[in-house]
Amino acid sequence: MLTLLNLLKDGQFHSGQALGATLGISRSAVWKQLQHLEAELGLSIHKVRGRGYQLASPLALLDPLKIEESLAGWSVSVFSSIDSTNAESLRAVERGQMAPFLVLAERQISGRGRRGRKWVSPFAENLYYSLVLRIDGGMRQLEGLSLVVGLAVMQTLRALGVAGAGLKWPNDVLVGRKKIAGILLELVGDPADVCHVVLGIGVNVNMQTSDEVDQQWTSIRLESGKPCDRNSLAVELSKQLQLDLQRHQSGGFSALQAEWEASHLWQGQPVSLTAGVTQIDGVVLGVDNQGALRLKVDGVERVFSGGELSLRLRDDS
Repeated sequence: MLTLLNLLKDGQFHSGQALGATLGISRSAVWKQLQHLEAELGLSIHKVRGRGYQLASPLALLDPLKIEESLAGWSVSVFSSIDSTNAESLRAVERGQMAPFLVLAERQISGRGRRGRKWVSPFAENLYYSLVLRIDGGMRQLEGLSLVVGLAVMQTLRALGVAGAGLKWPNDVLVGRKKIAGILLELVGDPADVCHVVLGIGVNVNMQTSDEVDQQWTSIRLESGKPCDRNSLAVELSKQLQLDLQRHQSGGFSALQAEWEASHLWQGQPVSLTAGVTQIDGVVLGVDNQGALRLKVDGVERVFSGGELSLRLRDDS
């Protein structure tokens, strides 16, 4: 099916006879494969008698060789469809694949965000990205790491013209109140000795409509008014990550703390922090040098960290 998709990706009409001849199959077999493409990948294919078949819009697919040749020392794998790039990354670690390596996908069947939430992942529209790093001892290398990743994503989006991109503690990148990207970090191994961390990043790139997303969202295309080359995005994001991760490794999160706070959209705002059934109201003071949230609660500064916390603006319905 991927060979057929590559023949159709230009968005032009192709006759069933020509497609069959190229693939070495019958016209009826071509028709069956087209039905699978529509059903499995959610693609819309126009069928016009006398002209043939045409994708409703052209596709620009991810190119692992193009991405890999722009990066130093990272192997790159691209999957057409997978449960999630993070899940595949963890399996690769178990198989003994050497880090650092990058896993990308055109579509995720079971993409997920923080706290078990579903991450909507339509085919060939967005960026589903997982970078695997090996961490050799030193808990300091993990302090504030998710915030560093969010900062790199935001910097990349701003460089691509999404000027309003900003941060929301701990793992979201927003434009105003609309989510444009999210981060999910997963750890395997012993953080006190040798472990691997998966930096999972989802960016809404060219998505323009979705009935599945249960919160306000936007995309690079909606913000810029034009399609975004996902190969270029993957390269630029990777390069920014390399820079920020090096800064983090050298100086800890404190080296990026002020920069992160300057881009925190909710700095100084009244918020509600939820941990299980407990809700804490306060005002955001910033983050500490380990990336924990600093809140002013009833006149007293308190510090919060943990993967199961949810932060909302006080007037956010």
